[in-house]
Amino acid sequence: MHTEREEQWRGELSALRAHDLWRELQVLQPAPERGPPAFMGAQGEPLLSFASNDYLGLSAEPALRDAAIAEIRQNGVGAGAAPLLGGERAAHAALADALAGWLGAEAALLFGSGYLANLGVISTLVGRGDRVYADRLNHASLVDGVRLSGARLHRYRHGDMTHLAHWLERGGRGRAWIITDGVFSMDGDIAPLPELATLAQRHGAGIILDEAHACGVLGTEGQGTAAHWNMDIHGVDVIMGTLGKAFGVYGAFVAGSRDLVDLLRNRARSFLYHTALPSALAAAALVALDLLRHGDARRERLTQHRQHLRAQVPDAPWLVSETPIQGLLLGDARRALTVSARLRRAGLYCPAVRPPTVPAGSARLRITLSAAHRHEDIEHLVRALREVL
Repeated sequence: MHTEREEQWRGELSALRAHDLWRELQVLQPAPERGPPAFMGAQGEPLLSFASNDYLGLSAEPALRDAAIAEIRQNGVGAGAAPLLGGERAAHAALADALAGWLGAEAALLFGSGYLANLGVISTLVGRGDRVYADRLNHASLVDGVRLSGARLHRYRHGDMTHLAHWLERGGRGRAWIITDGVFSMDGDIAPLPELATLAQRHGAGIILDEAHACGVLGTEGQGTAAHWNMDIHGVDVIMGTLGKAFGVYGAFVAGSRDLVDLLRNRARSFLYHTALPSALAAAALVALDLLRHGDARRERLTQHRQHLRAQVPDAPWLVSETPIQGLLLGDARRALTVSARLRRAGLYCPAVRPPTVPAGSARLRITLSAAHRHEDIEHLVRALREVL
């Protein structure tokens, strides 16, 4: 006999199906003869993925695998404790130091994921009575962090510096913070960081920058958005980066001043109460950082893929991003599912992205490129897009 709660859940699930918002996990296995971005579906169907955040193709790099295996043999699989209660290993400390040095920061702190890092940073630094100015298309983890903080949230139109200036000029009590993605995850466009820094300085605001999709991809040595704009990194108060995208591993970090890192280590609840990242992942990420810093050839391959895609589909208004993320806006969730299914029949994995991941009426395919893609893979995508669209 179903309880009243279960009936409510069934009703909510029925509504998801009715509005084409139902989701299921897809089991994909790397194709043994090649590895990512080539996969096998649950029924053995060959699929070429254009949905991954593995921008530099490092997730299958043998050197990362070897580093992780060596660390597991020496220190086991799990950390077994929170970082401050015995979960810290030499690999963690080495990675944090290397990340800080790479970005030119004084210190860095490791977190279990980008979501945990953003929740910890914002809920620690931002409080009730403070003012937050956030880009309307910020990642959900940034939005949720502000909600936890209790601060007053002002959302400015995406990339609209005039609208942001309007909010800042109104002023108010409390500290002011500007929070933004460096590269926006669904559209692939780059935040206008120089203008943000100018406004922040003019109005005494701090900047929290989410570099999840920028680290490894933009700038000299893949240092991210500030390097892309040839900016001094010290114009940004807090940098959050992830290890699960261009690094090809898992986890996250926050970089900035030593005082910032000391405060987070002592106050950020999502750091204090989480089990430390497995040291095998830290060891793999340390190898990935070296490959990433010397990864100009991989970044150039990404640029070539993007330019070729744009040249071969010249009438596509959606091919405007300067990053590996190309958002094919379709509007209706059902249409996005239909186009995704047709591409899958052509051997391409490009899942539909629907609300609440994106705003209502902006369902899309989020097509992402990787340095691991080959020229013939891009040609395959071009042919399929021409047929489907």
